[in-house]
Amino acid sequence: MVECVLVIAAPGQGAQTPGFLNAWLEVPGVADRLAWWSAVTGLDLIRYGTTADADEIRDTAVAQPLLVAAALAAYEALGITPDVTTGHSVGELAAAAIAGVISPESAMVLVRERGRAMAEAAAVTETGMTAVLGGDAEEVLAAIEKHGLTPANANGAGQVVAAGTKEQLAAFAEEPPAGARLRPLSVAGAFHTHHMAPAVDTLRRITPGMPVAAPVTRLLSNRDGAVVDHGPDFVARLVEQVSAPVRWDSCMATMADLGVTAIIELPPAGTLVGLVRRALPGVERVALKTPDDLDKARALIEETRAGDDTLENA
Repeated sequence: MVECVLVIAAPGQGAQTPGFLNAWLEVPGVADRLAWWSAVTGLDLIRYGTTADADEIRDTAVAQPLLVAAALAAYEALGITPDVTTGHSVGELAAAAIAGVISPESAMVLVRERGRAMAEAAAVTETGMTAVLGGDAEEVLAAIEKHGLTPANANGAGQVVAAGTKEQLAAFAEEPPAGARLRPLSVAGAFHTHHMAPAVDTLRRITPGMPVAAPVTRLLSNRDGAVVDHGPDFVARLVEQVSAPVRWDSCMATMADLGVTAIIELPPAGTLVGLVRRALPGVERVALKTPDDLDKARALIEETRAGDDTLENA
């Protein structure tokens, strides 16, 4: 018997696009939740998700709360409990709330402060991030190191994200690794590098007073792909992860070890299911791009779990 093991995953910064929340406001309850979380964060999340332009939502202090709010609102609308949850970078805060480690409101307060602190840290030096697609893995890492950059995201499926100063990235672009394509990312800083150390200090000061509980489902950490079963440990990892590389490749390796059979990516979806498609081709995938995809996700899980029941009763 093949057990259905479902992952629900939340994307990271750079996934946002102008107007991506427009259709979601038609889903009952979503606008109300976004209005409430707008009050929590002091940001007009509905406007940012509908009518704001690309430059406005590129702002780290805006993008991060917007992404976490979108993921949590869609998760509540979906109404499916996962067997495993995880997120990429800031998506880990949404995953922490899905797993019950922190409340949605705590997630929104934490992401508000995280976004502000990372934006302030990014303003100190002009920095950025560039995705490196393809090429020999060792040669890519050697080229990144040669130019003083950090492999800030190890995304698996032949993708690494290099981060550092604009000057370092420009030099890297002039001398790219053989066989690799470079794609600058729509982010406002060198996240998950030493440039974010001041933001880590900020989060260390504020998180000790945050209510934390044990996860109610398996929760994967970006640090090393580990299943973390202690709430305070996961929150400590969230804090330190701001200046440490994201190991999404390790998260996918753990998914394989756990026998994951399906993944649903919360909006603005597409990036993570794409990585899973290449790294774990046997896993069923649904990207919740619009509310029309909710029924598709529910049908996938119902069919898969119905198959489990059929096998059990055979």
